[in-house]
Amino acid sequence: MEIEKLELDFTVCKVRNYKKVNLEEEFCFIGKTDREKSLVCRTESVPDNVLEREDGWKAFRIQGVLDFSLVGILSKIAGLLAEYGISIFVVSTYDTDYVLVKEENFMKAMEVLLQAGYRIL
Repeated sequence: MEIEKLELDFTVCKVRNYKKVNLEEEFCFIGKTDREKSLVCRTESVPDNVLEREDGWKAFRIQGVLDFSLVGILSKIAGLLAEYGISIFVVSTYDTDYVLVKEENFMKAMEVLLQAGYRIL
């Protein structure tokens, strides 16, 4: 399986509302529940109406379009990284999964996945 590193810095936020979020940005993941409004975006694109934010994330995506019938892809990656004490934050889209890792653990995460047989792009 192939993993594509994204050479960008990401921030995970809680926002008051989405009025100042640029939905046309290259990477903009929003999630809304009855309790919160979340945003994951490039650090340089964080709006000024955030309530809380966590900077310092790097990301990779699972290369290609993942069929909904595929089982265990994300579970295997999460398990491998957990064995090395590397926590993750995941965003899924219709086509694939994006895995965010704190910047200080990112290179180690890439090494772990490479040793496990993943191809890093």
